[in-house]
Amino acid sequence: MGVCPGQIVYSIAGRDAGRKFIIVSIMDKTRVTVSDGDLRRIKNAKLKNLKHLKLTDRIISPLGEKIKNKERLTNAEIRKALSNEGNIETD
Repeated sequence: MGVCPGQIVYSIAGRDAGRKFIIVSIMDKTRVTVSDGDLRRIKNAKLKNLKHLKLTDRIISPLGEKIKNKERLTNAEIRKALSNEGNIETD
């Protein structure tokens, strides 16, 4: 499964285990930055190793397009998009 901006992921390791995030940027093959618009705001996105994330096949297209086009993305947009998505059980 590929990784792209706007993709929904779940943290499976660390203090934020079980929290839902979106991928904000891809740093390299193994690391991405994630934000939930609440505890991890867009300006202070969390650097996470991919092996500490549960990837989903859901991508929030409007947010992904904004990130790719380097448009302004707000924390409220992230919170709203994540709250509209259903919960996925973590293993």
